Amino acid sequence: MPSSDPRLRAAARRARGALHALNLPGGRPARIPPTPAGQRLVPEPVFVISSVRSGSTLLRVLLNSHPRIRAPHEMHLRTLQVDQTKPYTKNAMTQLGLDQHELEHLLWDRVLHRELQHSGKDLIVDKTPGNALVWERLHEAWPDAKYLFLLRHPASMVSSLINGRPDRDPAQTVAEIKSYVDAVEDARNRLPGLTVRYEDLTDDAAATTRDICGFLGVEWDRRMLQYGKQDHGPFKAYIGDWSENIKSGSVQRARALPAAGDVPDELRATARSWGYAC
Repeated sequence: MPSSDPRLRAAARRARGALHALNLPGGRPARIPPTPAGQRLVPEPVFVISSVRSGSTLLRVLLNSHPRIRAPHEMHLRTLQVDQTKPYTKNAMTQLGLDQHELEHLLWDRVLHRELQHSGKDLIVDKTPGNALVWERLHEAWPDAKYLFLLRHPASMVSSLINGRPDRDPAQTVAEIKSYVDAVEDARNRLPGLTVRYEDLTDDAAATTRDICGFLGVEWDRRMLQYGKQDHGPFKAYIGDWSENIKSGSVQRARALPAAGDVPDELRATARSWGYAC
């Protein structure tokens, strides 16, 4: 029996209108409303935006050595997807205002929250290099996220990849690095954040980590410089660096910067814009 309360009848009409908006006639796609504020379990995660072979594992273990910061191995959130196996599943989620992106955002957020809860810390950092390729998606999922942009000489990243896999094709390796550095530069130009240079991190880890802590709003802790005394999980391929340098437990000085003649033409513009002579 319909309610006689005009306020309840008005609320019911608004609810029916909202559902109708999610199920438009003519086969047009439904408009998914924006995620309400406060819907993230981890509202302000920190993402490292970097290329592969940029020193992100070193940055991770230094940060993870801080008593308030959890920086786990690479999380690869962008490859963690939700499978809606039936047409009616998608329809049901649409009625709830949840599209594919937002369902995956909820899953990603829950994974970060679970890791943070298990660590007992209150700030989480994800350093997956693939973040650079989906920075727009991360910003959509977490409008209040913080970003660390980690730079390294592009030619050094090429040589590091080839040193680890001598069978790699040089041209394909240069193209891979270029795709990453272009994405990093795009993100730097469009997102707020702190830029960190790998060569500075290895030359003066104390000063660089102080700057990072100031940006993140936590007090600097000397234990960050002694990452070898703490457990950071295994150093394995596909979830981070596994070289002897990172396993040494101490910050190793970066290699000498490549000579100008050794910088691939495709990477010269980025190297110069990042402040490297070439």
